[in-house]
Amino acid sequence: MSTQTVEAASVGTMPRVNLIPPEIAEAARFRQLQLAMGAAIAVSAVIVGGLYMHERSGVSSAQAQLDASQAQHTSLQTKLAGLQTVKDTFDQVTAKQGLLTQAMGQEIRWSYFLNDLSLKTPSDVWLNTVTAAETTAPGATAPTSPSTGTVASNVVGSVTVTGTGLRHDDVAKWLDTLSRLKGFADPTFQSSTETAIGPRNVVGFATSAGVTIDALSNRYTPKAGG
Repeated sequence: MSTQTVEAASVGTMPRVNLIPPEIAEAARFRQLQLAMGAAIAVSAVIVGGLYMHERSGVSSAQAQLDASQAQHTSLQTKLAGLQTVKDTFDQVTAKQGLLTQAMGQEIRWSYFLNDLSLKTPSDVWLNTVTAAETTAPGATAPTSPSTGTVASNVVGSVTVTGTGLRHDDVAKWLDTLSRLKGFADPTFQSSTETAIGPRNVVGFATSAGVTIDALSNRYTPKAGG
């Protein structure tokens, strides 16, 4: 065996001796534990900080939405208060329209009505007087029909006419014309008298008729759906 082999064998079998004092080794291990715990705490702090910032961002967003909703609500309340005057005005107009309808719902525009009457009068008849009367409501104090003895429910007034015709047939024509005119009901012959105008005999007559709801102007009656 050579000298190098003996030396190698001697080195391989040498015992290992720990010369570090136990206190120093324990302190080193404690230091490593402290470092590990510090790292864990730091990581935990980072995680908690991230979660806190996320929640803070969510709260801020929710608060911003709440503030926007409250601002919108306040704006709408302000606009609604501004529109109250419009609503009050509209209510006043509606109330006055109701009063106008109640007061003028039975209006008959006699100037138009009688003008149409004169245009339809037969050529051999001329009217002397026209007396008109209105009732407060359809059928309230309407004249009684001589043909049926009852009061027509759609009559809102009456007209009495005195006139002159050339013959008794002209009086009949007048009654027939009156019965065909819109707004008249049940024309009635009251009396006739033959008189003379110069060398010509004529017939003076008196007639009456009911005035129906067709004669109403309806200017102040609200339209359906209006």
